[in-house]
Amino acid sequence: MTLPISTAMPDVRRTDAPVAFVSTWYVPDAEAARRLLDSLGRRWSGTTWPAEIRSSSCFLDVRGDTVLAYTRCLDGSDRRTIRSLHGASGAGPVEYRLGRSVVRDGTPPTCVVIATFDVDGPDRQEHIIDSIADSIEQAPPDRNRGLLAANFHVSTDGSRVLNYAEWTSDEAHEVFLAGSTRATTLRISNATPGVRPIGFKRYHLHGSVTGRG
Repeated sequence: MTLPISTAMPDVRRTDAPVAFVSTWYVPDAEAARRLLDSLGRRWSGTTWPAEIRSSSCFLDVRGDTVLAYTRCLDGSDRRTIRSLHGASGAGPVEYRLGRSVVRDGTPPTCVVIATFDVDGPDRQEHIIDSIADSIEQAPPDRNRGLLAANFHVSTDGSRVLNYAEWTSDEAHEVFLAGSTRATTLRISNATPGVRPIGFKRYHLHGSVTGRG
């Protein structure tokens, strides 16, 4: 059956959909991004959704030059189906699994920050996730105001780590960037052999589809 587009944020920690596929597109300006987002919306709203795909969400970064699609599904989902939903152009979707989450507040987020790392294998994935997650958990409660949750994903090929961080607002994240926890995480990632930070982008949700499975 076809499903409506909604403004509901994805449930990143849902246990019935262990696999996450992530695609990004870089566009010249916000107008091109809107066209791409509208194209994704038309494709999704006109698709008969397979039961193994539980949700799919598309985001636009705050600078207006990057579109991101985040799809949660069951093990063994057909990669060709995911690619058709995300669009055939550009690089294929990267397959992740949720490794560890640090949840500070269950309030629904208004923005999402995606930070990625290039890593040398599963051992480095586990090490950098535990190091950064521990630093967040050990920080005083008032140090990272506005951070609702950090959800660390590992790529199934062992080459990447993705932190899907949920925030109360853009302003709260901007304050965090100037704070000590941000400095600590940078120091940890830059000093860890086999880990290379790629960078981060802050996104707002454009639309979601949630399956009935």
